[in-house]
Amino acid sequence: MPNQGMSTFIMWAVVMAVLFYFMVYRPQKKQEKAARILRNSISVGDTIETIGGFTGRVLSVKDDDVVFETGADRTKLVIKKWGIRFRTPAENAQPEKKEEQTEAANKE
Repeated sequence: MPNQGMSTFIMWAVVMAVLFYFMVYRPQKKQEKAARILRNSISVGDTIETIGGFTGRVLSVKDDDVVFETGADRTKLVIKKWGIRFRTPAENAQPEKKEEQTEAANKE
């Protein structure tokens, strides 16, 4: 009898560990990966929103710092990459690439 109680306890511990993995650890790792991809994909011309609520257009990206301008008077701010919440790609970036690809295909 005491052995059966111990095996039940071990089974429940394993079930709880699996639930913990799928409900806490795995989603957190996915979120960290998405944030890392966001930080690494920032480029000049993108529109960003910081965790403090500032929005603006990226002027330069250096290592861990991002310089962006905001407001009508074009105030320049320097923030760390980890402080960026959202990124909207530059409007001109995608169409130019498509036009370049079309031109390259036509030349061939």
